[in-house]
Amino acid sequence: MADRVTGPLGPRRAIAANLKRLREESGQSLNEVASALLISTSKLSRLENAQGKPNPRDIRDLISHYNIRGTSVARSLERWVRAAQQPGWWTDFDDDVTETIDAHLAYETDATVARTYTVPFAPALLQVPEYAEAVFRDMEGRTGEQIAQLLEVRRRRQEALVSREGLEPLELIAVTHESTLHQVVGSPEILGRQLDELIERSTAPNIRLRVLPFTARPTFSMTCMYAHFEYKDAGESDIVHIETHAGFFSIEDSQMVGRYRDAHDALVAAALNETRSRDLIRSIRDELP
Repeated sequence: MADRVTGPLGPRRAIAANLKRLREESGQSLNEVASALLISTSKLSRLENAQGKPNPRDIRDLISHYNIRGTSVARSLERWVRAAQQPGWWTDFDDDVTETIDAHLAYETDATVARTYTVPFAPALLQVPEYAEAVFRDMEGRTGEQIAQLLEVRRRRQEALVSREGLEPLELIAVTHESTLHQVVGSPEILGRQLDELIERSTAPNIRLRVLPFTARPTFSMTCMYAHFEYKDAGESDIVHIETHAGFFSIEDSQMVGRYRDAHDALVAAALNETRSRDLIRSIRDELP
């Protein structure tokens, strides 16, 4: 069973990548470093794989072991380990509400840019409450208490598009399939309000929304929902999080992440431009019963 994610993953991944690089550059094995620091090999392996919350004392000892005190790398490691200790805002909610999305929330919370593709639902960060409630109730079969918490989680996520502590507002580059605009969620009235929201919110300077029309040729990655998260911190590498019926899974391999970035660029190119996308959304809304 995977560890619960209780804080931002970006700092952990930055620590992991740098510790692995430092060890490999030193020519030492996991066993050798672990033995020198009097810790278990499995603990060091977990640190190098961003599993679990890093201990500040372990990071201090590793900085000393690799003889990098006072360097920019050491300062970055110290900054990342402090950031990794901060609890994620989602830990305020019940585990059974966030257990399937905790990693996604962790990746999203400190991303600079989120490039998303959705089908057949509107992008989560642009959903109105009644639309989201219908998805949670009708598709996921959530209880009333769970739905109330999930709606609050959704509201907290959407705040990132307006303001974030210590970070610029999240930039959202979203492509949604045209089928999304026709899929009745809750009721035609709710769908109409959701389409109005897409029209209005897509004019914000940090939000770019495009519609992939039925007439577009199929492109790689257009059959499942995913998010490509881009980070400003040089120590954090971009990542792709794919949503399936079985849950989320991550792609961290740099080549595959690059392929998904190219795929999203292809989706953007194949989609209608932002003005024509809003025109299409408006025309479909006007035809609703």
